[in-house]
Amino acid sequence: MQDIIRQLEEKRRLARLGGGQKRIYAQHAKGKLTARERIDLLLDPDSFEEWDMFVEHRSTDFGMEENTIPGDGVVTGFGTVNGRLIFVYSQDFTVFGGSLSESHAEKICKIMDQAMKVGAPVIGINDSGGARIQEGVASLAGYAEVFQRNVLASGVIPQISMIMGPSAGGAVYSPAMTDFIFMVEGTSYMFVTGPEVVKTVTHEEVTQEELGGAVTHTTKSGVADKAFDDDAEALLMLRRFIDFLPANNREQPPVRPTPDLGDRIETSLDTLIPDDAAKPYDMKELITKVVDEGDFFELQPGYAANIIVGFGRMEGATVGIVANQPMVLAGCLDISSSIKAARFVRFCDCFNIPIVTFVDVPGFLPGTAQEYGGIIKHGAKLLFAYAEATVPKVTVITRKAYGGAYDVMSSKHLRGDVNFAWPSAEIAVMGPKGAVEIIFRADIGDDAKIAERTEEYRERFANPFVAGHRGYIDDVIMPHNTRVRIAKSLRMLRGKKLDNPWKKHGNMPL
Repeated sequence: MQDIIRQLEEKRRLARLGGGQKRIYAQHAKGKLTARERIDLLLDPDSFEEWDMFVEHRSTDFGMEENTIPGDGVVTGFGTVNGRLIFVYSQDFTVFGGSLSESHAEKICKIMDQAMKVGAPVIGINDSGGARIQEGVASLAGYAEVFQRNVLASGVIPQISMIMGPSAGGAVYSPAMTDFIFMVEGTSYMFVTGPEVVKTVTHEEVTQEELGGAVTHTTKSGVADKAFDDDAEALLMLRRFIDFLPANNREQPPVRPTPDLGDRIETSLDTLIPDDAAKPYDMKELITKVVDEGDFFELQPGYAANIIVGFGRMEGATVGIVANQPMVLAGCLDISSSIKAARFVRFCDCFNIPIVTFVDVPGFLPGTAQEYGGIIKHGAKLLFAYAEATVPKVTVITRKAYGGAYDVMSSKHLRGDVNFAWPSAEIAVMGPKGAVEIIFRADIGDDAKIAERTEEYRERFANPFVAGHRGYIDDVIMPHNTRVRIAKSLRMLRGKKLDNPWKKHGNMPL
């Protein structure tokens, strides 16, 4: 018995050591934590229960049978974050560069299967050189097994990928199918083909950072949702983020006690909208003043900034926020912003998170680049997402809501539950000047007459009352009452029941 216990302790020691002290020093020298240090920082103290610590690869090619390390390059198990159950896997770059083998994949699949059974989120901490070349197709099969589980878990449990090192080749597609991707600046990167292959095929000279670094994916590609300065900040922010999400699609969003009452008046909002309709204002000011304690977790802040998405709370319960941003492209919808918002809306709908939409949109961005890029199909994604969503939907039009963009942004016609407008709202087919130049084309050149007609059009259509007369707006509210009215509406909608017609799945315009 004592021999077995000694063997057990030795196996545990070797597993905890990973690739050895020298490689741990190398990991630290790059500014990166080890796989186990990351789990310790992410989870509540002493809550981690590790599985498959003794698993080793089964490869016998290229001398691999002489080189085995317990755990095989990934640490897996479950624990808690702020007392809530979480499953986690953390790839260990000190063991075979974190490369994925058949056994490595089996460990990941085991915890994903268990997470599905019990209804708990999965967090993947990715730090891997890719497929283990020595295992050939067995490694590729392992990736496909993980991919299949990503797809089955989609919309059932939240899946979050934290990229904390390399993620290249086929390895990028598992994170790509998860709900959220976070990265670390300077030490993480994602790409399908590396700089060397790019240079060989296209003759482009590009660094790893330029090709797939955190800045690239949070500002240019939109692949990642947020980037952090270092491992510690990333994991602490992840702890904050996971608190917004329910454990699975059968649960309601978590509720956190708050001293911020739902009847709080915010008088400063009465002066948020400038008198000049062409002058922008910061929509984030409205968001932070409406949500509980000003706590707003924005996603993709550096990508398609003409629309804002993220999570906040109202009376302690999580809500998803979607808002046009007049500070960027006047708040127009374009290809990137439509895709960004559509994916967020669909996530909220999957996980029973009410959606609050703030509207100030002059329309879809015009131009050949947008039309050739498929703005028709991509804009339809956002329309489809809002129309499909059955969660509570509360909409506030603050200023402009023109044309088809008015329809798209959670209008009453797309089953918006409660639709408010501020007195400054302008709801029309287009802006007064453009409309007048079409209706009164014969008067073009007569500035006085055009100005008179423009003012006439503004008074008749560019206000919230026409829509209010038809019941498309439930009420015109004072800006300072926005939090109060949203909170009351969400309270009323807690028992909402709405089912779409049965189908295998819709055919979204992808």
